[in-house]
Amino acid sequence: MTGRVRAAAAAAALAAALLGAGAPGVAFAAPAVPAAPPVAAATSGECTASTRITEPVTALGELQSEAAWAITRGAGVLVAVVDSGVAANPHLANAVVAGVNLVPDGTDPSGRTDAYGHGTAIAGQIAARRISGSGVEGLAPEARILPVRVFAGTSDQDVDAGFGPDVRRMAAGIRYAADRGAQIINVSMSTVGAEPGLAEAVAYATARGSLVVSTAGNRDATLSMEEVDDDGSRYPAGFPGVVGVAAADAAGVVTDASIHGPHVRLAAPGQLVATSSAAGGDCVYAADSPATSYAAAYVSASAALVAAAHPDETPAQWTYRLEATAVRTDPDRRDDVAGWGVVQPYDAIALVPGSGLRGPASPFVEGGTALPAAADSAAVRVSAETSADAQAIRVGVTAGIGGLVVLATLGALGVYVARRAEPSETRVAPAGRGMFGDAPGG
Repeated sequence: MTGRVRAAAAAAALAAALLGAGAPGVAFAAPAVPAAPPVAAATSGECTASTRITEPVTALGELQSEAAWAITRGAGVLVAVVDSGVAANPHLANAVVAGVNLVPDGTDPSGRTDAYGHGTAIAGQIAARRISGSGVEGLAPEARILPVRVFAGTSDQDVDAGFGPDVRRMAAGIRYAADRGAQIINVSMSTVGAEPGLAEAVAYATARGSLVVSTAGNRDATLSMEEVDDDGSRYPAGFPGVVGVAAADAAGVVTDASIHGPHVRLAAPGQLVATSSAAGGDCVYAADSPATSYAAAYVSASAALVAAAHPDETPAQWTYRLEATAVRTDPDRRDDVAGWGVVQPYDAIALVPGSGLRGPASPFVEGGTALPAAADSAAVRVSAETSADAQAIRVGVTAGIGGLVVLATLGALGVYVARRAEPSETRVAPAGRGMFGDAPGG
């Protein structure tokens, strides 16, 4: 977010929330990173209703979008965006349902006002539809968005008026989203304190079948109401059942731009994010460094795809799919930098859980504990059919810690992925780095 809210103003607003994002409205031309999409505007704040980014969204390739979309595009899933509202944008014309405005500023009661621009960007990452002349699209482009407006902005004027980020409104927004039946609740905000009311709201949402996804927090103190940039838990990410998300940069590395801690469970792309803007067109955000707000949006979209593919499962089971299949070098280990690794939604969708899969404790296994790696070879497999004549994806258990291999023998240690499919015109090979893959770094 732009500007630092003074400590006194933060106290007046309960010193509660940190927006985990780069400044909305930042557009740029001729970026130094070759993978960055071109934009029409050249300087900060110049994205307009006519701004169009014609290139495909780079992050979607890293997130296995084409392979996942051969199975589901998120239809039937409602994703709540607890944020600054969601403004009108052609990418979101058929994506947004009536929500709520919890900010007492007299604007649209359905949450369709977004003077700050952050919530509109998040909504576009999740569910933007393709429009003519633009390559921008969300990762779950058939999901629906429920706008839950809980703050108007972060300026001193907004904070002094009581319209800034507020932990009580954040908690109320989570409860509202759960009551409206949102399967996924994106909260791209965080606070240092484990506020009881916020914890209760998260527990309430989880009990009602919602998965809460939140930011790990950003290092840059200019993005925070609280002058705290030390590592350590942030909330709601640190509460049980919440997926806390760190941000990977344009090279796929989770850097010190994200707060590290035990609350980090996954990572996702969070830099050079091309999405919808509150001005009505396209824009690129987080140009200078990765921001956890945008990373959280991609994890929410990934969760929406998983929920659409497995509607009878619980939030804990959706989370397990995402964590167990995330990209990391050590299948057995999470860390405080990238959690279980960078999310890979196709692999999460295709996973058939079993007792032999290495990684996080499994809610599919009785007792919720992971069993030894050297389980029987039938215990773990990944399968998905993207067309009638597409072959099943197979996972076997092999020895060593090498890359993906075709199942041949059962080794003493290790669970690895083997994929085999006969040619099919309709089959889309998964992009990204496959199950486990390379560590995101950092």
